[in-house]
Amino acid sequence: MDQPPVNESLFNWTQLIYALHAFSLLIGIIGTATVIGAFLTGWPSLIAVILNYVKRGDVRGTWLESHFRWQIRTFWYGLLWVGLCGIFIVMTLGIGILIVWMPLIVVTVWFIYRVVRGWLALRDRRPMYV
Repeated sequence: MDQPPVNESLFNWTQLIYALHAFSLLIGIIGTATVIGAFLTGWPSLIAVILNYVKRGDVRGTWLESHFRWQIRTFWYGLLWVGLCGIFIVMTLGIGILIVWMPLIVVTVWFIYRVVRGWLALRDRRPMYV
């Protein structure tokens, strides 16, 4: 389904926000931080979520609004999942290191999936259906 055209600068803003999130993931993958830590506390993702809130009004009513909602939810739900994983880790310290870290690995894959899926849909100029 073709979407009505949007302001190209708003499209570029959305690209920039995905790029910032992807850069945070990359920092976590190749750096000393974890992917989760880099995504939730790294400056690129923090700037990205701030830009989401600053520019959200500009995309309201366009198909880009769905991408902003997707990006914001990725950040905040990720924070929730990591918090729940932290509780799980504290509760299961005696079980074994692999089992304890398994939920965090799942959240890491989820972050990567959300950024890649959203950015590919944006590239194809499709809204995100959540």
